[in-house]
Amino acid sequence: MKLRLALVPVVLALSACTAFGPDRRPPQMPQPAHYSVEGQPAQTAQADGVAQQVVIGARPVPSWWTSYGSDDLNALVEEGLKNSPSLAAARSTLQAAREQLRSQIGDNLFPKIDLEFSPTRQRALGIPVLPQQTFIENIFVAQANASYTFDFFGAAFLADRALEGQVQQQAFQLEATRRALATNIVVATINAASMQEQVAATEKLVALGEQRAQQTAARYKLGSASRDEMLASEQDAANAAATLPALRAQAMAVRHAQAVLLGRTPDGAPAPLQLQALKLPESVPVSVPSDLLHQRPDILAAEAAVRAAADAAGAATASMFPSLSLNASYGHGGFDWSTFTSPQGAIWSVGGSLTQPLFHGGALFARKRQYQASYDVAVGQYKQTVLSAFRTVADTLVSLDGDADTLFQTQRAEAAARDAQGDTDSRYRLGATSFFVTLTAGQQYQNAHIQYVRARASRLADTAALFDSMGNPPEDQLK
Repeated sequence: MKLRLALVPVVLALSACTAFGPDRRPPQMPQPAHYSVEGQPAQTAQADGVAQQVVIGARPVPSWWTSYGSDDLNALVEEGLKNSPSLAAARSTLQAAREQLRSQIGDNLFPKIDLEFSPTRQRALGIPVLPQQTFIENIFVAQANASYTFDFFGAAFLADRALEGQVQQQAFQLEATRRALATNIVVATINAASMQEQVAATEKLVALGEQRAQQTAARYKLGSASRDEMLASEQDAANAAATLPALRAQAMAVRHAQAVLLGRTPDGAPAPLQLQALKLPESVPVSVPSDLLHQRPDILAAEAAVRAAADAAGAATASMFPSLSLNASYGHGGFDWSTFTSPQGAIWSVGGSLTQPLFHGGALFARKRQYQASYDVAVGQYKQTVLSAFRTVADTLVSLDGDADTLFQTQRAEAAARDAQGDTDSRYRLGATSFFVTLTAGQQYQNAHIQYVRARASRLADTAALFDSMGNPPEDQLK
């Protein structure tokens, strides 16, 4: 019988969870057959010797950055995940939220027991009929106080579960922050390597432009070139040289950003890697939309927010019903030390209070409507998060396919420009063409090489974005 009576509040609280508040389940979302309007191909076009396989329904890769086959890149990512201040702050925020949850559950689930000892010496008023109007008295009180509020309608239970949902939301947000940090480090490393090659190629391009301008000026003096040709060559050289400072500044800004992502000061930025040292992953996993809902941390965080908002709305409704509190105390007291320490100084009290909110100026109803509106916001944000996730995957797949085509064409152009430069150099050595022509061919090759470097970097970066957009394998999700 005692066990049954003890289970009554729990049963009532659990039943209240279904009676109060909106549905905790996230809204149903469409399950498209594929992400993009035109679907996704089984593989991208072959470029740079690799035709990436798009594996539909494959499981996402936790440490996907290892697929690039670079130990230096792996070391940079691990350093960033270990030393990033923003990630450390997110971990501490999550720990604080967990401790807050433990504190609230402790307050709501268990009785409160406090020890009190209050010795007092005071001069107080006496009885009016006595000649002495005031008296000096000592009061000794030591007692244990206990109180407990029965959660018959589940208000405290729902409030605890709402806070637990918020903690889960922050846990998934931490995972999203961790994955975003890894992605940003990989992309920054790719961009740093790309910018290094672009700066080197542009420096060669500027040098060739200056030589070409000098050659044209010399030809003008000899009468074999017009003034317009001389001025055009001078203008081309100046325009090429003008792009170099901004390109160098951009390369340094990328390295500075990479250093901060690693937890370093900008002056401690690592040396750029060689772009060719980063191997393009030959296959990329693409989960079906129904699986993506249970893998991406941002979607899971939005789902946890819906559950938390539903429980908070239920707690606001349950708080409008009666609550029962019990209070008890036991201790010793007296006006002197001897009475305080003797059995005659024992004091105790037992009581209870049943409270039914009656009139709070409309505050309770307003709070109920507030949390209902907050729930509607969470539902809308969940839908938007899912749709944005689908769009991100679709855009990345399209970009990845386009990157392969672009890289293939820029590779063709670079190969043609390289062969043309080789042919021109051979003719120059044989005396069949002028040195001026070799400068023009060299400029064309450097321009083609810059476009190739940019296309290869874009393909590497978009592959990283696709890996990140898939989320985590189901077994790695936070519970």
